[in-house]
Amino acid sequence: MDRSNQTSPLVGFILLGLSAHPKLEKTLFVLILLTYLVILLGNGVLILVTVLDSRLHTPMYFFLGNLSFLDICYTTSSVPLILDSFLTPRKTISFSACFGQMFLSFAMGATECVLLGMMAFDRYVAICNPLRYPVVMSKVACGPMAVGSWAAGITNSLVQTSQAVRLPFCGDNVINHFTCEILAVLKLACADISINVISMVVANVIFLGIPVLFIFVSYVFIIATILRIPSGEGRKKAFSTCSAHLTVVFIFYGTILFMYGKPKSKDPLGADKEDLADKLTSLFYGVVTPMLNPIIYSLRNKDVKAALGNLVTQKHLTE
Repeated sequence: MDRSNQTSPLVGFILLGLSAHPKLEKTLFVLILLTYLVILLGNGVLILVTVLDSRLHTPMYFFLGNLSFLDICYTTSSVPLILDSFLTPRKTISFSACFGQMFLSFAMGATECVLLGMMAFDRYVAICNPLRYPVVMSKVACGPMAVGSWAAGITNSLVQTSQAVRLPFCGDNVINHFTCEILAVLKLACADISINVISMVVANVIFLGIPVLFIFVSYVFIIATILRIPSGEGRKKAFSTCSAHLTVVFIFYGTILFMYGKPKSKDPLGADKEDLADKLTSLFYGVVTPMLNPIIYSLRNKDVKAALGNLVTQKHLTE
């Protein structure tokens, strides 16, 4: 079937977003814009201190710098589009732009799943095998681990997006979302999407199930090791090195489970409210979580706070 008869390349898709709630759109525009600026500033500063402060040239902060850069890329792939949709009455997006945005968001999300697993492994080696830590988590090892995380996420996104872009789209071209979220786009296809669904299930097992299991097992060993430390001060110090990562993991995966794990309402009125709640939860996942990451690591980490203090002091001395 000729795609030109299904989805016009000039019109593409229409993003529904919060069109039914214009007052809420204006409020959210201000809140999300401010949040996005905080994300750029917070993660940008975190990357800066991990690069400039030699005390932070360790595997833990190397992966943290990657996480911060990832959060900037992830939000930049979607937030400008969301902000534009709040201001534009006709929320259209071209076919190519839609799938380009889908690819970037999907790649960043999958990469973060793998990267959080790598960070859990780093904490496991540091606490459970401290004598082997310099060897296991050397610069030679950390580089390929980070590159592998990015490569895995990008490859998965390339597979999922390339399968979706080949689908025929006809009739309704309204995406009930802020962005070109892959599940919302697949609903518009006028062809069998069973292959896409199977592919996504396999990807979810690999990029969600396996990292969650890996993180869980890692922290079982970490907690068991911490509990065997005789002094209370030693236990507190050991736990403080991984508490920030554990908090980020709970927020990241907890939001995903809430978004996709809760039952759907069968009542039409309840379904409308649920649809609004789902969209707001999606915003939280896409905007608030990346904003919280640098805050959590700054507040719960003495090294980062000290590095930030030194950065401010040096700035004052140079003025």
